[in-house]
Amino acid sequence: MQSNLKASVIISTYNQPEWLRLVLHSYSLQTIINFEIIVADDGSDERTKSVIDEFSANTELNVIHVWQEDDGFRKTKILNKAIMASNSHYLIFTDGDCIARKDFVATHLNLRRKTYALSGGYFKLNASISKTITAKDITQQNCFDDDWLISKGQSKTFKLNKLTKSKIKAKLLNKLTPTKATFDGMNVSCYKADILAVNGFDERMQYGAEDREVGERMMNNGIKFLQVRYSTICVHLFHERPYKNEAAMVLNNKIRKSTKQNKSRFTDFGITKK
Repeated sequence: MQSNLKASVIISTYNQPEWLRLVLHSYSLQTIINFEIIVADDGSDERTKSVIDEFSANTELNVIHVWQEDDGFRKTKILNKAIMASNSHYLIFTDGDCIARKDFVATHLNLRRKTYALSGGYFKLNASISKTITAKDITQQNCFDDDWLISKGQSKTFKLNKLTKSKIKAKLLNKLTPTKATFDGMNVSCYKADILAVNGFDERMQYGAEDREVGERMMNNGIKFLQVRYSTICVHLFHERPYKNEAAMVLNNKIRKSTKQNKSRFTDFGITKK
């Protein structure tokens, strides 16, 4: 383990190389550089590998591409592999469609606390901006600026507060928000030891709150979740979700119900198997 490595940013992706290109670019702009990137790739084709290779060749950051064969939705399995490939004590989880503000990693690290996980959120860009956003817009941090977004057709709503630059305002809104602090995979961080203690993600789970369940086991194991949705800022590229299906939700809800009723702290279907 590198002595100065403070965090591992785990980015999940599947066959969206142009989104990933923009997201990786946002990590080249971070205010600190003592972190690594783990791309958790659930079976993407060569286009994604090319994007990662190009980025790796042009950054000082350590970039690890963890890939598995495409065999349906197996995000929980590739995330467990990414956890095991990480080289730091602190993990930041996000998705390949979430562009990070330049203080994203530093803020997660500044707010981390022992026996806590940090629960962030995202600001949803509209379809038009998502289709036209460029690396230059990210470099200039335009996509985190209220006025620029509104000028490009983004609706002017209270949700723009999710992009606040004021630490005082962010702290107040984090306290006031009725949104529960949970493990949401697009913006959450925790100590590696705390997620290993519950055996990582349950690999039986399909799409739909599969990340929430590992957080519920962590809570059962004494980890508290801290609300930081107005502090750790990322913007989400708009897209449809054709992979949502009812059968997967039924299965996931059944597993989560069992976790809650039994106050489960460990899964037998995680990083280590029975």
